[in-house]
Amino acid sequence: MSVHEATRGEPSPQGVVAAVSCNDAYSFSKPNRPAIELVAGLGVRGDVHAGVTVRHRSRVAADPTQPNLRQVHLIPAELHDQVRGVGHEVPAGGLGENVTTSGLDLFGLPCGTVLRFGPPPPVPGNGSRNGEPVSTRGARGDEQTHGNGPGDVVAAAEQTSLDAATAGAVAVLSAVIEAEAARGGSADPRAAVVITGLRNPCQQINRFSPGLLKEVLGKDSDGNLVRRAGVMAVVLRGGTVRPGDPIAVEVPAVVPHRALDRV
Repeated sequence: MSVHEATRGEPSPQGVVAAVSCNDAYSFSKPNRPAIELVAGLGVRGDVHAGVTVRHRSRVAADPTQPNLRQVHLIPAELHDQVRGVGHEVPAGGLGENVTTSGLDLFGLPCGTVLRFGPPPPVPGNGSRNGEPVSTRGARGDEQTHGNGPGDVVAAAEQTSLDAATAGAVAVLSAVIEAEAARGGSADPRAAVVITGLRNPCQQINRFSPGLLKEVLGKDSDGNLVRRAGVMAVVLRGGTVRPGDPIAVEVPAVVPHRALDRV
């Protein structure tokens, strides 16, 4: 079964975590770690980009009230392999991602796809063994140690003006949160994220490796921009993520799917 054929409630374990990375200071690359901890509605514990509202410096400078749809950055290891073939040595974490995946076509997944990390629970239940229950509460707490849940991000979005791409991603995120709550948000203890969109590549990539930007930003046959610098996500459920963890993919049950756009 391909990830495109999978539906919510019918996960397709297609990938594995190749590496995890985080940094508590602003830097282009992030050092690898033995494990990272996801915090629901905030991001990676201790990472500089964790928060309910935007944390990337360019986004903060433009409008600090915007919702943070870029809490977790994921890149497929296959991209590293591809650019290495044309002379760019990019290690895991080199482009600033928190999670480096293997075996997943991240760029082919629709907005609202849920990625769950780790082995599936042996028996469905209501335990919260390794994670935090999903909450749809709308408090605006930005502390990095306690999150009220991904609903905080939606609440933040409701307090500010959004462009079309961001508004569309927030609407999908809200639907995923509601669906997760309806199915029993604490039933699956695995750490999980909701893919919200694409990273928008910038000139910093060329400063990291001259000429790399054109390998991750181009145009298709119709002249549309193609961004391949990773996907962004919001933490749906907290928990620990380690290299070697399997990744289960759940695409939204509602069709048509929303294609990934820049966030």
